[in-house]
Amino acid sequence: MNNILSTQDYLVFLVYFVIVAGYGIWVYNRKRSKVVGGDSKDYFLAEGSLTWWAIGASLIASNISAEQFIGMSGSGFKMGLAIATYEWMAAITLIIVAVFFIPVYLKNKIFTMPQFLHKRYNGTVAMIMAVFWLMLYVVVNLTSILYLGALAVSSISGFSLEFCMYAIAVFAVIITLGGMKVIGYTDVIQVFFLILGGLATTYLALDLVSQHYGGDGIISGYSTMVNKASEHFHMILKPENENYLDLPGLTVLVGGMWIVNLNYWGCNQYITQRALGADLKTARNGLLFAAVLKLLMPIIVVLPGIAAYVLWKDGFFQNEMLQGGELNPDRAYPVLLNLLPVGLKGLSFAALTAAVVASLAGKANSIATIFSLDVYQKVFNRNASERNLVNVGKITIIVAMVLAVLIAPHLGIDKKGGFQYIQEYTGFVSPGIFAMFILGFFWKKTTSNAALFATIGGFLLSVIFKFMPAYVDLSFLSSSGFSVLSTASGYYEIPFLDRMGFVFIICIIGMFIISKIDIARGVVPNGLEVDTKMFKPHTGFIAGALLVILITVALYAFYW
Repeated sequence: MNNILSTQDYLVFLVYFVIVAGYGIWVYNRKRSKVVGGDSKDYFLAEGSLTWWAIGASLIASNISAEQFIGMSGSGFKMGLAIATYEWMAAITLIIVAVFFIPVYLKNKIFTMPQFLHKRYNGTVAMIMAVFWLMLYVVVNLTSILYLGALAVSSISGFSLEFCMYAIAVFAVIITLGGMKVIGYTDVIQVFFLILGGLATTYLALDLVSQHYGGDGIISGYSTMVNKASEHFHMILKPENENYLDLPGLTVLVGGMWIVNLNYWGCNQYITQRALGADLKTARNGLLFAAVLKLLMPIIVVLPGIAAYVLWKDGFFQNEMLQGGELNPDRAYPVLLNLLPVGLKGLSFAALTAAVVASLAGKANSIATIFSLDVYQKVFNRNASERNLVNVGKITIIVAMVLAVLIAPHLGIDKKGGFQYIQEYTGFVSPGIFAMFILGFFWKKTTSNAALFATIGGFLLSVIFKFMPAYVDLSFLSSSGFSVLSTASGYYEIPFLDRMGFVFIICIIGMFIISKIDIARGVVPNGLEVDTKMFKPHTGFIAGALLVILITVALYAFYW
């Protein structure tokens, strides 16, 4: 397999680099000429300057990274189209966030998630979560994006893993130091390369399948895939499916998948930050645009994985799919990229790099925002000037990226699996955090003690549910589909999406009881300002949202 880029491929990549870097410098210089003294809200949030299309593009560019290109494509190889539920359900989730979550943030002038917790609960809850998010973003997210991205880029370019890590980190820092406005507008270009290069890879994959089986064109390739791997084209898995523990049937429609998506898209600084500097109409339109793009993502990241599976099953690239002598589905996408013709390979290489750099830049900016506004300003320098906060943010970006480069090679990220691993272990904290946010939004009687219970208790409950099968026989739940015999452990285990649902319900009940007890003792909760009129979207948004929902329903009905 040729994993060396040609001169033409490097030229294509160089054009991408020059366009993104040049445009970023232009946006930065234009912004600096208009902002005197360094405004922190402008730097961290690009307040009032991002258009709806820039917000939507930035959301997708920050979300789609090596985790999707490599991990989700690998899941497509392993389990098929069902993994697309993370993308298609996210499209509807973005509409819910636009209608119900963003108005609350904007009405109460919320700029960071810890600020929301401070205003809604108290400083203790806010500081605990600020420190937790910083650790999570640096040690887990930043390192994972950097390492998996460098691993993929290295396998395509032939450069060493260490060089790729350093190069990607430096590129991301250059973009991030310009602030959210530079990130937002350069993300538009990143998304262009991401989608164009991704579609080129999908085209090649489908065409390869078609040619291998004597057909012609991508339509023929798709039909062949459906015929040769019909089991890979079902969205709702049955309990007897070997991947049921990862995607437990109807839970993707009525259970834990909602917690995964609503927590990620609605309670995550990394994501919500893109919309918090805009007015409500612009923010909503941006989220709707992101929802439309989300519908396209499975074409780019899942179909190539299924194509690779069909070809692999028929004897193609048997050795290339091995890692350490064992089949590694996460190698599916890099293997396909190395089959691309000259020029297109450079374009797809640029797309993958764009996805990694955009995600790193967005994550680093969120780290800088939380540390500067929620830790430094509140603990170290309450009278910090706007310029001081911006400078602290820039230093934080560099420090975070250096830490990620130093830590990433020692975490064994490549040995722990791809997309599904990341989702499961993020799920240890998602139910408690989402319970704390959702009641904080819509039940004014929720108290800070209840929030602490959800934060700490939710994590502990997730750990208990994870390791319970080793001590308790859960086979009695198998008839209802809430437990499945794991071939890996030999125990009846609860699928992790169902575990998240159970923990979320327990957290909600616990928060309700604790809040009632607190109120009986005379505790007065800090309710948010909520006006029901702000939940009414404009006509254009309603039309677009209905179209997205109808397309999603049609996709599930067709691929049920």
